[in-house]
Amino acid sequence: MYYDDYESEEQRQKRQHRRKVIADWKASAKTIRDAEPNKKMLLREAKRESLARIEDAARTVEDFEKLLVIWDNTKIVSCYVLAKREVANLDGMEDYEMPEYDRVVPQPLDHVWWRKLMAGDFNDYVHDCPQEIHELTSSRPVHILTKALDDDHKEILYYWAIRQWSPQRIAAFRGQTDRNIRKVYNKMIEDIRMDMYIRLISRYEAKAPLTLEQKHLCEHFLEQLDDKQRARLRKKMAKNTWWRSNGHE
Repeated sequence: MYYDDYESEEQRQKRQHRRKVIADWKASAKTIRDAEPNKKMLLREAKRESLARIEDAARTVEDFEKLLVIWDNTKIVSCYVLAKREVANLDGMEDYEMPEYDRVVPQPLDHVWWRKLMAGDFNDYVHDCPQEIHELTSSRPVHILTKALDDDHKEILYYWAIRQWSPQRIAAFRGQTDRNIRKVYNKMIEDIRMDMYIRLISRYEAKAPLTLEQKHLCEHFLEQLDDKQRARLRKKMAKNTWWRSNGHE
């Protein structure tokens, strides 16, 4: 039984359409290469040139759908070439005992951390632990607020927000109840949002540049608070030295 026997008519037509788009792109690249006077252009260079021309000429939805097919193809090919080179680099090393520190490289090769490591970006990988969660953000306010958390709060925030663990799993890991984990997390997030609001509201009132998320926080944060939370916010504002020094007491 052949592969075609499992395909619906729609799937077969889509597959044939993709093949035609890729074939037309390669034919265009060969035409560009053959038209080169010195005949020294490599086929991969001609493919890049052909793709650039297709991108510049794209105007309709159909044109961009063809572009997506080509982009997907180039990504698949590049991932295959990368994997093939990595395997080739290991040929002849069967008798070589890899040191322990080399076994931390994650698999598969398409993993986002592995791609970052190959590109020389080690920050997210090196700082991937609860105690250094503040190093995983490029936002200065978020960096300051998360760095000020104690180790227990950092651990809960890391496994909840970064690792996407459920409260039940975090509770089992820490030897606590999931109700206690939820209570601590909600209180911590409430404090972080209040501190962020205090840091940003003056910039918002001064019409300083803010991200859309920061503007939304300044505009709608107070609406989400009940009377008890508003009282806590006023106490935080009263304790904030910068807030008092700028006439907001």
